[in-house]
Amino acid sequence: MKTLSDLLAEGVAGRRVLVRADLNVPLDGDKITDDGRVRASVPTIKALADAGARVIVTAHLGRPKGEPDPKFSLAPAAARLGELLGTEVPLASDLVGPSATSVVGALTDGGVAMLENVRFDARETSKVDAERAELADELASFADAFVSDGFGVVHRKQASVYDVAQKLPAYVGGLVEAELKVLKKLTDDLERPYVVVLGGAKVSDKLGVIANLLSKVDKLLIGGGMAYTFLKAQGHEVGTSLLQEDQLDQVKGFLEEADKRGVELVLPVDVLVTAEFGNVEHDVVGTDAIPADKMGLDIGPKSRELFASKLADAKTVFWNGPMGVFEIETYSGGTRAVAEALVKSDAFTVVGGGDSAAAVRALGLPEDGFSHISTGGGASLEFLEGKELPGISVLES
Repeated sequence: MKTLSDLLAEGVAGRRVLVRADLNVPLDGDKITDDGRVRASVPTIKALADAGARVIVTAHLGRPKGEPDPKFSLAPAAARLGELLGTEVPLASDLVGPSATSVVGALTDGGVAMLENVRFDARETSKVDAERAELADELASFADAFVSDGFGVVHRKQASVYDVAQKLPAYVGGLVEAELKVLKKLTDDLERPYVVVLGGAKVSDKLGVIANLLSKVDKLLIGGGMAYTFLKAQGHEVGTSLLQEDQLDQVKGFLEEADKRGVELVLPVDVLVTAEFGNVEHDVVGTDAIPADKMGLDIGPKSRELFASKLADAKTVFWNGPMGVFEIETYSGGTRAVAEALVKSDAFTVVGGGDSAAAVRALGLPEDGFSHISTGGGASLEFLEGKELPGISVLES
């Protein structure tokens, strides 16, 4: 697999380089609420521009339905990237049309431009190989080389991730290279005890990774909305808490498998409950005493202490998913407790992207307090699940 360093060594001055970045940032209107992914894209783009390349950035934002939608425009990302680079980053008003052709044609050595949201074109996510290949051909016509630097999308077989890498000399970007190095440390070269903390809303989102991790971890801590399906599988009343009844048999199997393998599977012992989602008035109850008419929205103080104690002697920790509805301050304590335990830890600590990374920043915690904060939650999980990542395999081949 050729790297960004290889490309720079070959020389890029005057060459057009298409960079697939991950700029899928959260927005409030047209205001970016967490620019972590934009900041993460800067080193690769800057390295290319500083070496004299003509850099063309392609990326997606949100889930438009294969056609232009103003609320998913990359304009805020282009503006923020320009601020971080200290130069204007013009945004084409289309992806491969007249505006894109004009903007790319106007690039000079060291310049950076951005194409509009790649998902405004339905061919990007098409299941039909020929349709994706057609878009990839059009994207490739703009460039002399391709750099894959959007880790958050390498688990997708999409035109700008997979197919275009077959049309141009392709290289792995610095961000993706760093992410893979960290994840391989979690699978091939880890120190024990190895503890994984999983949270978030749904068990179904993490079935594969749980099944795979049960043969690898020493401890598995479960919080967030997904914990209530585990608690129900143990026979507890969970009230109106988030529950996936169709996953109960699968979860019972996980509990049995963990016991058989000697994996310590840790669930909350108390939770913050309320009668209505978002209501800040709440009670703290044991997980064996959740009222039938109330829902749990965060792990309680005893659970926070329990989870922190289980992390204290860890040598390697992977954390993906908040412990509660951290966006509401009242229910952010569990997520904060886990994050602070990792900051205090001497372990190799990896925050697995997505809401976990957003929570670290939203709660004002020091990013350098963690060994690594991933930019791709879904890609991280699929890697740990043992799945092939199309955007990586195409670079390796």
